[in-house]
Amino acid sequence: MDETEVAVKLEAHEQGIDSLKRRADDLETRSKVIQDLAISVNRMAVSIESMLQELDRQGNRLETLERVPAETGKVIKAAIITALSGGLIGAVVTAVLQSM
Repeated sequence: MDETEVAVKLEAHEQGIDSLKRRADDLETRSKVIQDLAISVNRMAVSIESMLQELDRQGNRLETLERVPAETGKVIKAAIITALSGGLIGAVVTAVLQSM
C-alpha cells in the first residue's frame, strides 16, 4: 500500500468518523427530546390525577348543596302539614267544647 492509498483510506475513515459523530449528536438530541417529552407526559398525568381528585371533591360538594333545598322543602312541607293539622284539631276540639 503506498502513501496515496493510505491517504485515501484515511480520508474515508475520517469521513466515516465525522458521519458517526453527527449521527451520535443527532441521537443525543433526539434522546434529550424524548426524555423531555416523557417528563412532560408524567407531569401531565400528575396534573390530570389532581384534577380528577378535585372534580370528585367538587361533585361531593355539589351533591351536598343540591340536597339542602330538597331537605328544606321537606321541612317546610312538614311544618305546613303540622300547622294545618294543629289548627284543624284545635278547631274540632273548640267546636266540641262549645257544644257541650
